[in-house]
Amino acid sequence: RERIAEIVLANESVSARDLASRFDVSVMTVHRDLDELERQGVLRKIRGGATPQPSSLFESNVRYRLATAKAEKETLAHYALTMIEPGQALLLDDATTTLALARLLPNIAPLTVITNYLATIQLLHNAPGIRLIVLGGEYFPSHDSFLGIVCEDAIASLRADVFFMSTSAVCDGIAYHQEQEIVAVKRAMLRAAARSILLIDHSKLGKTALHQLAPLSAFDLVVVDDGVDEGGLRALEEAKTPFAVAPR
Repeated sequence: RERIAEIVLANESVSARDLASRFDVSVMTVHRDLDELERQGVLRKIRGGATPQPSSLFESNVRYRLATAKAEKETLAHYALTMIEPGQALLLDDATTTLALARLLPNIAPLTVITNYLATIQLLHNAPGIRLIVLGGEYFPSHDSFLGIVCEDAIASLRADVFFMSTSAVCDGIAYHQEQEIVAVKRAMLRAAARSILLIDHSKLGKTALHQLAPLSAFDLVVVDDGVDEGGLRALEEAKTPFAVAPR
C-alpha cells in the first residue's frame, strides 16, 4: 500500500489495471488497497483507478500538497514575512503554504508561534528566538495536524497578533474547504487573532469545496502569487476585500 501510495502521488492518475500488473496481483486486490488508502485520506479513487488530485469533496494528502506549487508558496511566504514585526504572536494553520512561511520566521525572531501543524512544530521546536505554543487535539495523519474540540478550546484561550492561513478553494468571494474538522479549527483561529491574512496560490481561485469556510471579507488581506490571471484579479476586486499580488 505504501508503494501504491507513492506511485499515485507521483502521477496525475493511475489505473487499477496498471497497478495490478506492476505488483502481479488481481485488480480486485488493488481496488481493496485503493479503498483503504482512500479511507486514510491518502488518495482519491476515480473510475478505473486513483488520483492524488483534490476535488470538491476530497483534499489531497499532505505529502502531495507538500510537492505542489512550491515556487508559489515560497513567493507568498516571503511576501508574508514583510508583514511581521519581531515580538509578535503569530497563529499558523496546518497549510503547507504557512509551513513555507514558518521556515523563514527564525530570521526575524523573537516571535511567538501558535500552531496545530506537526510539520511546523517539528521545524520550530528548537529554533532560537521562537516561543512555540502547540495546539493539542486529535491527530489526523492525512493532514499531519491536530484538530477537534480540544484544539478549538485551546485556540479560544489565546489571542494572536496575526493569523496566517490558506485554504483549498476560493470562489465568488468565499473561501472553501473539503473537511469540516479543518473548517471548524480555521474558524476558531479567525476569531482568535487581531488580524487575519489569507495566503493562496492562484490555482485555488475559481474553485469550490464542500464547506463554506468564511467570506473573504473576514480577512484583513488576501495575498495571491503573481501567476494570477485577469479573471482571478477581477474576482478578487469584486469581493471588495483588500488584496495584494506577491511578486516573484
